[in-house]
Amino acid sequence: MSFENKVIIVTGSSSGIGAATAIKFSKQRARITIVGRNEQKLKNVSETCERNGSKPLMIIADVTKEEDMKRIVSETIEQYGKLDVLVNNAGMFDSVSILDPHAIEKFDQILATNLRSCVYLTHLTAPHLIESKGNIVNIGSAGAKGIFMPENFAYCSSKAGLEHFTRCIALELASKGVRVNCVSPGPVKTDFVEKITMDKEEQDKFWASLNKTTALGKIAESEEIADLVLFLASDSAKSVTGSSFPIDCGILLK
Repeated sequence: MSFENKVIIVTGSSSGIGAATAIKFSKQRARITIVGRNEQKLKNVSETCERNGSKPLMIIADVTKEEDMKRIVSETIEQYGKLDVLVNNAGMFDSVSILDPHAIEKFDQILATNLRSCVYLTHLTAPHLIESKGNIVNIGSAGAKGIFMPENFAYCSSKAGLEHFTRCIALELASKGVRVNCVSPGPVKTDFVEKITMDKEEQDKFWASLNKTTALGKIAESEEIADLVLFLASDSAKSVTGSSFPIDCGILLK
C-alpha cells in the first residue's frame, strides 16, 4: 500500500480519527493537507507528520463556512497541483430532544457540520478527483443504522444522510473513475470526553461503560479506523465503491 506523492485532504485532523489518519498517511510519504479549528492541536499533528518525513499543509478552517471550504481546496491545489484523496472526517456529536425549543437550531448546526460540509467539499473537489482518478472516504457512524440513546435524532439523521450521499455520488462518479466509500465507526476512544469532564476518574468510568455496549467488550482506537480509511483509499480497494463499512466492535449486534 503506497501513497508516495499522492495528495490527501483530511478534514477534522487536529485530533482523534482525523489526526490518526493524517499521521498514517504521512508514514506512507503522502502529501497531506490537514484541516482543523484548533491551531495548537493541528500544529502538534503537523510536527508528528513531519517527523515521519511528510510535512503537511496546515489550514485553520471551519468546514461550516463556504469561504473556508473553498480555501481548503484552492490552497491544496496551489501547493500540490493536484488532489488524489478527500477524507471527509470533520464532524460533531451533540444530543437534542425534538421537544427542545432550540431543536431546529441544533439540527441545522449538526447537519451543516456532518453532512453539508461533506457535500460541499465533494462538489469542490470532484473535478480534481476526476482528473487524478482519485477517491473519497467519508467518515460516518454506526449511528446511521442504530439508535443507541434517546434525543439523538439530529446526529443519527446526519450520518444516515452521509451514508446515502456516499452511495449517490459513488454511482454518479463511477463512470469517471472515482470511487466513494464510507467508514462507520462505533465508539472510538478520542479526546472528546475531555470536553465533558477533565476528571480522570470520571473519564475512566465513561470509557468502561462504553466497553459494555459492544459485543467485543471493547471500543476501537483511532488508529484502527485510520487503517480502514487507508485501505479504502488505496489501490488495494480499487474494486470497492459505494460501500459503507461498520467498524464498531459489534455494537450494532447488541
